[in-house]
Amino acid sequence: MKINQYGTQSVNPYQKNYEKQAVQKEAAKPKDKVEISSHAKELQNASDAVTKTRQEKIAQLKADIESGTYKIDSNSIAENIVNFYKKQ
Repeated sequence: MKINQYGTQSVNPYQKNYEKQAVQKEAAKPKDKVEISSHAKELQNASDAVTKTRQEKIAQLKADIESGTYKIDSNSIAENIVNFYKKQ
């Protein structure tokens, strides 16, 4: 029996299949995307405004303490403590 080389190819069919899969995997990778809603942006801007006013208040308190003009209202503190524990 004689075997001829006609019609047979020296190509590895598994290699072609592997290459196709590799190309599909690269094309199928979605990129991450983040979207921030307008409501979230408004909340962030509001948070920045609160932070700014808080920093201004802290700076004013520090200045008052350093200059000695800061007065402690003991009645207000006691009232707030009592109210805090009444709520619980």
